[in-house]
Order: sequence, then C-alpha cells, then structure tokens
Amino acid sequence: MVTVPSGIVAPALRLARANRTFVSADEARRHVRARSLRPTSYAPPGRLHPDVRVDVAEHGGWPVYTVAPRIGTPVGSLVYVHGGGWVNQIVSQHWHLAAQIAAEANTTVTVPIYPLIPFGTASEVASHIGDLVRDNIDRYGSAGIGGDSAGGQISLSVALSLRDSHGIVLPQTMLISPALDLTWSNPQIPRVQPTDPWLATPGGKVFAEYWRGDSDLLDPVVSPLFGDLAGLGPITLFSGTRDVLNPDAHLLVEKAADAGVELDYHEGVGQVHVFPLLPTRIGRDARAVIVSRIRSSLSA
Repeated sequence: MVTVPSGIVAPALRLARANRTFVSADEARRHVRARSLRPTSYAPPGRLHPDVRVDVAEHGGWPVYTVAPRIGTPVGSLVYVHGGGWVNQIVSQHWHLAAQIAAEANTTVTVPIYPLIPFGTASEVASHIGDLVRDNIDRYGSAGIGGDSAGGQISLSVALSLRDSHGIVLPQTMLISPALDLTWSNPQIPRVQPTDPWLATPGGKVFAEYWRGDSDLLDPVVSPLFGDLAGLGPITLFSGTRDVLNPDAHLLVEKAADAGVELDYHEGVGQVHVFPLLPTRIGRDARAVIVSRIRSSLSA
C-alpha cells in the first residue's frame, strides 16, 4: 500500500467534496434514493492479500464472506462490520483491513454484506449480526466484533444485545470512529464541525431517521452510547479529533470507566474520520495496534 502524508488527507477530502451527502439534508435524501436505485458492488478486490483465502456463503439471505489465513490453523474469529453511513457499500479499504487482520492476527474474519438504508434497519441488522457472532463462537471457538463508523455503531449495539439476550461477553469489541449517538445532539459537535472535511449533522440526521426504523433514536440498538456498558468485555476505540463523532467517543470513554469496563482509547490528534483505514503512516500504525489487540484477545 502506498503511504501518503497525513497532512494532505483533509485538503484532498475537501477538494473531493467528501462531505457532500452530509452537509445537506436534501442531498442526503437524494443519495439514499440514488444508492437504492443503483447499488454499488460489494465484491472484494481481485488481488486482496496473498496470504488469505476468501469464500462466500449465504446466511439468512445475506452474502457473508469469510477471509481466512491460507497457512496454519486460525485462532478464533472476528465479525467485521463495514462503515459507510448505513447507506454506502463496503469498499476496498474495508476489505484490505479484513485481510490484514486475518493474515497477521491469524484469525478468521467474517464480513457480512448487510442491507443498507432504505431497506435495512438497526434492529434487523443487529439481530442478524448477533446470530453471525454466535454461529462463529460455535464454529471457531471464540468471536470478537469490530467495525468502523456506522459499522462501529452496529458492533457496539450487537455487543450490548449479546450480553443482554444471551449472556455472551465478547473478548474484543473493536471500534474505529464509531457513530455512538444518532441524535447528533452532543453540544461539542458544532465546535468540531469546521475542522471535519467528511461528516456533518444535517445528512447524518437524515440517515439516522432511515436507519432507526421503528426504534427510538435513544434505543441502544440505534445509539449504543445510551446502553448500560457494565459487564461488557474489552473495547478498543479509535477516534480522530477532526471528526464530529469524536465528542461522543470521549463520552464513551467516560461511561466505560464509570462502568468498570476495560477500554483502550487511541485518539488521533489532527486526524479525520476512520483514519486507521487511510494509507498514511498514522493509519498504518493504528492498523498494527488493531491486529495486535485482536490477536491477543482471541488467543487469551
């Protein structure tokens, strides 16, 4: 992977108008319609990683991919839930991270292709992914969960649901720039907004309204920040300070401490949304931490 200076990321995102579906509610609604009419491909890159094997199967009507090491005996598994604002399909950066985790953490990574808005809803998707995690525990002996952005929201919501409904405490919940409170009401968001080249509140609220379905926005299946964290397993959290989701990450750190939950927080000062997925030195270092945490938690 070619490494680029982290200092050019924010200007490049602004030049590309990466935030165009978030800065306007109307533009967000147009984007939902466009994606529903013309879905984009979810196929993994043809050349993903020489040390992994990729397979796909159907699970409850969803395509579910398995990315596993070619050599040796994998230990445990991770269900990786991709981000994209609940409306955009998985992209190459997600696939490359899943492959790196599989190869370097020596584990099996399960990648569900879940239904996006306006067809998928928080409760439906969390329930199905919870079933995938339980299936992985039965099949591979242990399972963690992780995801970025919207996938981080789903991951923490699923961890809460598995604890409450099945008494399952996951050995690792990996959160990369997660959406935690879909009311977008944190009073610190306007302070961060001028520095964020990627996300914004108007479109975020539109996507949240679709995603919540029949659930209340304060329901932990939609906004996991409002869940009781007590009794969860270890959490690893990444968040950049140029991300409007960063203030809620700080609240999660505080709530975890109050609940006695182990949380390993990595803040990227001056970094943008989902910086661990980007082709920068800081992103590379973050991915090394992700691999290390997953490897140690699944082999414990």
